[in-house]
Amino acid sequence: MKSDNVQVGPQDFLLGGGKMGQLIRDFDWASTSLGDPAHWPQSLRSAISICLHSSFPTAIYWGEDFCLLYNDAWAPIPADRHPAVLGRPAREVWSAIWDVVGPQLEAAVRDAEGFSAFDQLLMMERNGSLHETWWNYSFTPIRGENGRIAGVLNQGHEVTERVLAERRKAQELVRQRKMFEQAPGFITILNGPEHRFEFVNQSYTRLFGERDYVGKTIYEAFPELAGQGFYEWLDAVYSTGERLVHQRTPIQLNHPDAPFELRYLDFIYEPLLDEAGQVTGIFCEGYDVTEAHLSRAALEASEAALREETRTLETLNRVNTELALELDLKRLVQTVTDAGREMTGAEIGGYFHNATSDHFDLFTLSGVQSPELARLPGPRASPVFAPAFLTAGVMRSDDMLLDPRYGRISPHFGLPTGHVPLRSYLAVPVVSRSGEVLGGLFYGHPEPGQFTPRHEKLMSALAAQAAIAIDNATLFQQVQSVNETLEQRVLARSQELSEAHSALRQAHKMEAVGQLTGGIAHDFNNLLAGIIGSLEMIERRIANGRVEGLDRYLNAAHDSANRAATLTQRLLAFSRRQTLDPKPTDVNRLVAGMGQLISSTIGPSISIRTSASGDLWLSKIDAPQLESALVNLTLNARDAMPNGGELTVQTRNISADSATGVAAQLPAGDFIEISVSDTGTGIAADILDRIFDPFFTTKPIGQGTGLGLSMIHGFVHQSGGTIQARSTQGAGTTISLYLPRYPGDREQPPARSPSQSQSRGESVLVIDDEPHVRMLMCDALRERGYQVNEAMDGPSGLQMLRSMASIDLLVTDVGLPGGMNGRQVADAARALLPSLEVLFVTGYAENSAVGGDQLATGMAVLLKPFGMNRFAQKVGEMLQAGASAHD
Repeated sequence: MKSDNVQVGPQDFLLGGGKMGQLIRDFDWASTSLGDPAHWPQSLRSAISICLHSSFPTAIYWGEDFCLLYNDAWAPIPADRHPAVLGRPAREVWSAIWDVVGPQLEAAVRDAEGFSAFDQLLMMERNGSLHETWWNYSFTPIRGENGRIAGVLNQGHEVTERVLAERRKAQELVRQRKMFEQAPGFITILNGPEHRFEFVNQSYTRLFGERDYVGKTIYEAFPELAGQGFYEWLDAVYSTGERLVHQRTPIQLNHPDAPFELRYLDFIYEPLLDEAGQVTGIFCEGYDVTEAHLSRAALEASEAALREETRTLETLNRVNTELALELDLKRLVQTVTDAGREMTGAEIGGYFHNATSDHFDLFTLSGVQSPELARLPGPRASPVFAPAFLTAGVMRSDDMLLDPRYGRISPHFGLPTGHVPLRSYLAVPVVSRSGEVLGGLFYGHPEPGQFTPRHEKLMSALAAQAAIAIDNATLFQQVQSVNETLEQRVLARSQELSEAHSALRQAHKMEAVGQLTGGIAHDFNNLLAGIIGSLEMIERRIANGRVEGLDRYLNAAHDSANRAATLTQRLLAFSRRQTLDPKPTDVNRLVAGMGQLISSTIGPSISIRTSASGDLWLSKIDAPQLESALVNLTLNARDAMPNGGELTVQTRNISADSATGVAAQLPAGDFIEISVSDTGTGIAADILDRIFDPFFTTKPIGQGTGLGLSMIHGFVHQSGGTIQARSTQGAGTTISLYLPRYPGDREQPPARSPSQSQSRGESVLVIDDEPHVRMLMCDALRERGYQVNEAMDGPSGLQMLRSMASIDLLVTDVGLPGGMNGRQVADAARALLPSLEVLFVTGYAENSAVGGDQLATGMAVLLKPFGMNRFAQKVGEMLQAGASAHD
C-alpha cells in the first residue's frame, strides 16, 4: 500500500470522499454539536471514513440531536435541500417524516439493535411540496469509546419508481380483471404446472357453479373431468407453450350443487410467459355454445330423418303408381262380364266373406247391378252355396237348391231384385296369396245341366283374378294409409325442421350478438382504461405540483381516444351508417400513391405486383375510406403469408352487361374492379361466407378485432358497389371491390389561400345537445376570438338566431332533441338567411339526413370525434370561403 510512508494528520480521516469529503472538510463544525473535527472521537472518525468511501448511499446521525453527515451517493436524497442539511439535526432535516423515522432512530439507540424497513412510505419534501416516496433503508447503532450508542449508521435507497410501477401494474391488473369480470364469455387464469386457479369471472361461476375455485387445482375443483381430455390438454399447453383452440367440445359436469349435465364449449388455452419466456400459467377464455350446438344437431337429425322419410314416400308413391296399374277394376269387371256373356248370359256374381260379421258382401260382375260393393244384411245374405266357398276347387250342382233355413226351395237364394231364378250353379272359392279364403264366385243358370269343364276352368281363372284384385285392393288401401301417415309425419317433421331452423337462427343471432357486444366491450374497455387512467395520473400529478412527465399521459390518452374513434368508424362502416364524402377519383393514381405505404406495411419478404388498366374509368367514392380499405386488405394478405409470397393489386373496368364470370353476379351497370390477391394459406370453404361478419376473425386473441373486412364490406356497399371473396386453401385469396363508374369529369379542387387560425370577430351559433362537447367547441372558438352563442336544441337555436344582430356561421349537430334534427334547423335558418354557412357535426348520420352525397354550397360535414384544433380550422376555412364568395 502506497500510504505506508505518509504522515497521518489530525484530520486525515476526512481525506477523499469526493464532493462530500470536500464539503465536510470545509464545513464550520464548531457551530454544531459535534465541534472541531480535530476533537472528534475515534468511533466517529472511523464511521465517517467508512461513510465517505462507500459507494452505497450512506449517512451518519451522531450525538443526542442526531447531527447529519453523508456521502456523495446519499446527497440526492434530500434533493433541493442539499447541501443545506449537512450538520443539521435529524429532527430539523426530516420534520415532515419525523413521526416515522424519529421513533426508529430512537429505538436503534435505546435498544442497541439494528432496524430495517422495506417499501416504507415517506412523504418527502421536494421543490417546496410533499411527495409520496418509498424507501428501503436500515439504521445500525454505532458504539462510542465508552461502549454506549453514540450514533446511527443509515444506508438505503429510494424504490419509488419500482413501487409505482408495481402499483400501476396492480391497478392495470385490477382493470383487466374488472374487464374480465364483465366479459360475456367465461375466463379463468390457472397458475403453475398443477393448474391452480388464480382468477375466475362471473360467467365462469355461472356456467360451472360455485366451487370455491381460487387456490384450488383443476383436479380438486373438477374431479369429474378425469378421462375427458381437459387435464391432458392443459398439461400439453403448459409443457409446449403452444396455444390450444377447441370448438363445440363436450364437457360432462357433475357438481354437488347441480345435476349432471352435458355442455358444449368453444374455448382457447393461451400460455402465460414470464420475462424469460417460460410458461408460468394458462389463460382460458371461451363461450358456452350448447344451445347452438344442440340446435344444429337437432336440425341435422331432422334433415336426415326428413330425407329418409322423403325417400320412403317416393318409393311408396312409385309402388302406388304400379299398383294403380294393376288394380284396374274396370278392366276386371269387363273381363268377367265378357266371360259371363260367353257362358250364355247367365248371372255371374261374387260373395266375399267378411270375418267380422255374419253376412256376405255381393260384388256383381255381370253388369246387372253397379260394379260396387253392396252390403246385404240379415239371413237373405246367406245362400245355400256359401259352404262351397270353403271347399277347394269348383263345386257344381245341377239340382234345385234348398235353403235349410226356410225349409223350402228358394229360387232367388236371397239375391236382390232383378236377378233371375237359378236351377243350377258353379261355385269356386276366392283364395288370397296367403291362403285365406276371402269368399267365392258363383255362376247360376235357370236350367239344370248347362255346365261343361270349360265353364269350370273359366270360373277358376276368374276366381284367381278376383283374388289378385282383392289382395291388390287391400294392399292399395294399406299403402294409402301409410302414405297418409307419412304425409302427416313429413308435415310434422317439416314443422319441426322449421322450428329447428328458427331456433338455430336465434342461437346464431344470440351468439353473434354476444360476440359483437363482447368484442366492443373488450376493445372499448381497453381504450377507456387508457383514457381514464391517463387522466387520473394527470390529475394526481397536477394536485401534487408535478408537471414533469405529463406529456406521456397526454399522449396515451390521445392515442387511446384516436383508436376508439377508429373503432367507432369501423362499426359505422360495417352498419353502413358512416357519413361519406364521395368525390370523382382516379383509382389508379390513388393505388400508385399508396405504393410506398403498402411496401413498408407488408415487409421485404413479400413481393408486390401491380396490374393497372390504362383506360380505367373514374369512380365517385370517399378516397380516404378506400385507402383505409386497401391498407386493411394488404395487412390481411401479409398475415396470410408468414413465410413470404406475392401480393398483387389489380384494377380494371368491368361491365355487368357482359354476363360472364364475376360480371354475371354484379348488379346492372359499369364498375371499377380493385382486386388484392395473395399466395398465402387461403381460407377454408366452410368459413368463407363468414369473413365479413363483425368481430369474426381467424387470428389469435389480441391480434385482430374482426372489424376490418366488415368495415370494408359496409363502406363498399354504402358506396353503391359490392365485394366478393375467392379463396383456395394452400393457394391464396383474392378480395375484389366493385365500385360504380362515375361518368363525369374529375372535379378540380378550388384554389384557396391558407386558412386563418384566428378570427376577425365573426359570429357563430353552436347547437349541440351534448353539454361537454358544446362547451369544448364554444371555448375553442372563443379562445380564437369568435363571438359565440350556444343552444341545446333546434327550436331554442332558431329562436336565438332570430334575435342575433348578425351571424356568419351555424354549427349544428345532426341528431338533436326537441322535434327538429340538424338538417331541418339548417333549412329553417337558410330560409331566413339564404347565404348562411352551415357546418354539420355528427357522430352518426345517414347520408340522407344531411342531404345525401351532395350538400348545398356553403354546407359541410365534420365527423365526431374530432380535435378542437381540427374543428377550429374547419370553421376558419368555411368562414374564409364564405367571405371570398361574397366579395
